[in-house]
Amino acid sequence: MTTTGKLPSWAKALSIFLALWVWQLAAWLVQSHLLLVSPWTALVRLATLSGQGAFWLAVSHSLGRILLGFALALVTGIFLAVVSARWHLVDTLFWPYMAAIKATPVASFIILCLIWLDSRSLSVFISFLMVLPIIYTSVLQGIRSTDIQLLEMAAVFKVSRWRRLVYIYLPQLRPFLVASCTVATGLAWKAGIAAEVIGIPSGTIGERLYQAKVYLDTGDLFAWTIVVVGLSILVDKAIVQGLDRLFAFVESR
Repeated sequence: MTTTGKLPSWAKALSIFLALWVWQLAAWLVQSHLLLVSPWTALVRLATLSGQGAFWLAVSHSLGRILLGFALALVTGIFLAVVSARWHLVDTLFWPYMAAIKATPVASFIILCLIWLDSRSLSVFISFLMVLPIIYTSVLQGIRSTDIQLLEMAAVFKVSRWRRLVYIYLPQLRPFLVASCTVATGLAWKAGIAAEVIGIPSGTIGERLYQAKVYLDTGDLFAWTIVVVGLSILVDKAIVQGLDRLFAFVESR
């Protein structure tokens, strides 16, 4: 019988080792630093870049803007979901917008928004736009999945709204919100960095990726890609842990 759940640490470490070995094998077979560098070359280049002040400036700029877009989408998505759950007409009015955002390619939004926005704020708006429908849909589904019998019992016993929120709604919403944030974090980074690569705002990861492409610097390209992947994983873990602590704090009140 197989079990499901989180992978143990040793399994994750083994999978990373195997992935690096496949990468190294591919680099040996290609035999071209222009097409594919080895993991060691990428890590050495990353270590060199991390010793420069411009590296940390680019990381801080991209991290701050993408996190801002994510935070705005999280708050807005939860608010709109609560309103839509209360009034079905609101959900009907928002449906075409959410459907359009989900279906439209990210590149189309980026190019269109470049007409309206400054390139420095582009990654904020694109991250916000891509995350919003995920949070909205997931939270709305969580609210509508709440046990009706529990709500009726709470109404009979005149349970306060705060207690209904803490003991009925939050436990129901918790898995929906955590799962949606995990998916949305990766999408926010993909969309935000793509916006920076196209908009080329000064002093960002996207600008450095664009320069690596222009100058055919494959080592820099892989080094910055490792940075983006690492930041996405760290931010994802931080957000999930933050939500877990927030839920635990509210439930303990």
